[in-house]
Amino acid sequence: MDLLTAFVDIVLHLDKYLAMLVQQYGPWIYAILFAIIFSETGFVVTPFLPGDSLLFVAGALAALGGMDLATLIAVLVAAATLGNMLNYQIGRFLGPKVFHWENSRFFNKAALEKTHAFYTRHGGKTLIISRFLPLFRTFAPFVAGIGAMNYVRFALFNLAGAVSWVVSLSLAGYFFGNQPWVQRNLTAMIIGIIVVSMIPVVVGWLQQRKV
Repeated sequence: MDLLTAFVDIVLHLDKYLAMLVQQYGPWIYAILFAIIFSETGFVVTPFLPGDSLLFVAGALAALGGMDLATLIAVLVAAATLGNMLNYQIGRFLGPKVFHWENSRFFNKAALEKTHAFYTRHGGKTLIISRFLPLFRTFAPFVAGIGAMNYVRFALFNLAGAVSWVVSLSLAGYFFGNQPWVQRNLTAMIIGIIVVSMIPVVVGWLQQRKV
């Protein structure tokens, strides 16, 4: 099994892998989840890490007693907030010269440019809206840093976005993730979450092609 196949298998079967990690590592699972969410939001080269589906499954496992819901939410909000803060600082440090970088397997220039255009239109709201959009979620704080957004304003929108994203998806998993019909179709649900979260990105791409 190559790395890509293994990664796809983990993303589509998060319930099994995350439950196994909870059993194996106990309280250290909070540190593992913190690291994943922090990396997914903190570095422009790791937008491929699971985000929305991870929050949903973590909430479902918390409902089964594997984790404390309040602790889980606090840890994930901290990870999402601090990840964006790091990404913002990296953007401030690198500045506009990143727009001259070329595409690579670790850098998506098109996603950066689209996020920049979205940020230009919507300003600080981008930091909240983008939390629910893969790729945009990773690039939004980076773009805010490049644009030298006022730090206090950034911090407020950043925290609001982190809280709304983590709380909504974790509670959705907590209250609905263990319903029998969801459990029977959890893989399909995870795929559905990924597909729904990608719809705005696809629509934007199609609209761009028509221009």
